[in-house]
Amino acid sequence: MTRPPERLSLNQQTVRQWSLPELAAGCAAAGVRTVGLWREPVREYGVRAAARLVRDAGLAVSSLCRGGFLTAADPAGRAAALADNRAAIEEAATLGTATLVLVSGGLPPGSRDLAGARERVADALAELAPYAAACGVRLAIEPLHPMFASDRCVVSTLRQALDLAERFPADRVGVVVDTYHLWWDDTVAEQLERAGRGGRVAAFQLADWVTPLPEGVLLGRGQLGDGCVDLRWFRRRLDAVGYAGPAEVEIFHPGLWRRPGAEVLAEVIDRYRAHVQ
Repeated sequence: MTRPPERLSLNQQTVRQWSLPELAAGCAAAGVRTVGLWREPVREYGVRAAARLVRDAGLAVSSLCRGGFLTAADPAGRAAALADNRAAIEEAATLGTATLVLVSGGLPPGSRDLAGARERVADALAELAPYAAACGVRLAIEPLHPMFASDRCVVSTLRQALDLAERFPADRVGVVVDTYHLWWDDTVAEQLERAGRGGRVAAFQLADWVTPLPEGVLLGRGQLGDGCVDLRWFRRRLDAVGYAGPAEVEIFHPGLWRRPGAEVLAEVIDRYRAHVQ
């Protein structure tokens, strides 16, 4: 069997139908050496048990999703978010990953103040970054497509993510480059160069954009090569700015989840070779 691409990482959500033991066994059998994990199934399995399982399978963890949701305006909501993110940092450290992906959070109910929400994200980062650094974890701000700005993520562009990250040392706060969220932005080449110069790229995630989007756009990510994103362009740009880390395939799609996990993984490997490598 031909070995899969060295940098390929499989995000757990791409094969959501697999349990954590199935994910570990399936990736090991296919020769994929790196996985991206999600907090909910990891917590259900047990964080320390999950860390042992992945380690014993010979796998590394490229990232943990997710922390964030830091835009609450009320003191109780803010305190709860900070506590949850400290727990996420500890979980990432236990799993042996240096990257905790942060989705910033949307607007609080009744608010229209995007700038104020982003400042609350910055305030939270100022509290969390020293704790994360002490745990050996880097916070990675993920900009999401603008359609998610109201309810999920007020950070919509790579520029906005870098504007936040650059308030802190690069080894403490970086950014996530996700093709699904950034492909449309005509400033992304410039911002990738900026991120590379500053050593800010903490994670690289891959999914395609297909139209028409399904109802419930969160689950509308396309398999690599099924849409309009120039995935290889992103990989080459990141190579050029010095990023040499994992390329994590993260696809939320019920059609993939209805198929056997091993079949999906084999297709991901083939599509990565055809459209990314």
